[in-house]
Amino acid sequence: MLAAAALAPVTSLGRAASSAAPQRLVIAAFPMVDQIIKSALPAWRDAHGGIEVEVISRQYDDHHTAMTTALSSSSGGQHLPDVMALETMYMGRFSLGAGLQDLSVAPYLAESVRDRFVPFAFEQARNRTGAVVALPTDIGPGSLFYRVDLLQRAGLHIKDLCESWESYVQAGVQLKARTGAYLFAHARYLKDIVLFASTPAGQSIYFDAQGRPSITSAHFQRAFQLAQQARQLGLDAIVDTWRNDWSEHLRRGRLATELTGAWMAGQLANSVAPATKGLWRVAQLPGQSFAGWGGTYYAIPRRSDPAKKALAWDLIQHLTLNRDLQLRAFKSQDAFPALLSAHEDPFFDEPVEFLGGQRARQLWREAARRIPARPLHRQNKFAEEVVNGELDNVLIYGKAIPQALADAQALLMHRATR
Repeated sequence: MLAAAALAPVTSLGRAASSAAPQRLVIAAFPMVDQIIKSALPAWRDAHGGIEVEVISRQYDDHHTAMTTALSSSSGGQHLPDVMALETMYMGRFSLGAGLQDLSVAPYLAESVRDRFVPFAFEQARNRTGAVVALPTDIGPGSLFYRVDLLQRAGLHIKDLCESWESYVQAGVQLKARTGAYLFAHARYLKDIVLFASTPAGQSIYFDAQGRPSITSAHFQRAFQLAQQARQLGLDAIVDTWRNDWSEHLRRGRLATELTGAWMAGQLANSVAPATKGLWRVAQLPGQSFAGWGGTYYAIPRRSDPAKKALAWDLIQHLTLNRDLQLRAFKSQDAFPALLSAHEDPFFDEPVEFLGGQRARQLWREAARRIPARPLHRQNKFAEEVVNGELDNVLIYGKAIPQALADAQALLMHRATR
């Protein structure tokens, strides 16, 4: 159970919950997160008199669609869970609306535990007024996964890829010529990470501080140019992640690198390409860039049953502030902890067998603490779709980059002023 310090923000709230506690909570989640929750429940239930907790799990997209519908439904709180899990990509949509409980105010006082979390993850849980509306539980520190055998065959060293994004692309030319392997899966992903890495701290990727689209900036130009160059040089395999052809490329050594989150080590080892054990290593992103891939938050719907909110908050604290639970989730589900105290465990210093014995968790720990905090926007997902559509116009049809970015800007402006 949580240490006394972890429970400090809600001591009186927790006592009120146990003295007149409702006998059933509902928590909505998606795969893998649901297993983490279920494994954490027995101790919490025992400490609360055996209170029943129902975990409703839906597939990733279905879950977030259901939560959107529930929060906007006019029927009130009767269809709302008491606790909902939310993925980072959707946090902007949910946090900037009015559907989530403000956890900054009494009796929650979430600000009092801010320093216990990785800074960027906590700050992304703020809404437009600065209120905290969720607590983070896991994050995805980004890194460059690379095939050490392919680099050796190409006569390259990892520093040749990591000096800058430009050097990464240029090294890919030599790598492709000498090994036949593609540098990465799709030029779209290069565009994404260059945008994530080059957007200044405190600034949204697609929108400025006033909420206006900012698609024609210099870093969008650079991201599109690098993606276009990589495509013209034949460096991307033009395959989408998680598709069968992507998996086959990884298994056959046809992809030399992956720009992705720390959790990919577990995915490669356990399901995607287990036979490539020992051939992969990780490095920080090119140009000493730092970015996150995904993450999970827990929130309380504002219109959920008021009588259950004390218990819901107590459960959220159990799931996010318990060091042992965070480490257990990391070891079983590759859920990299957002809780800083978990980072001090000796597990972070152990070699990762799949990565050739590299002590990769140390690298991910450093990245996690250096990822800049960038505010989310409720239109982020739509903006991403618009920008990707225009990138396709550049890559496939040869549309001029300035025109593509101007058209994306115009469409987002139109959407914002409707």
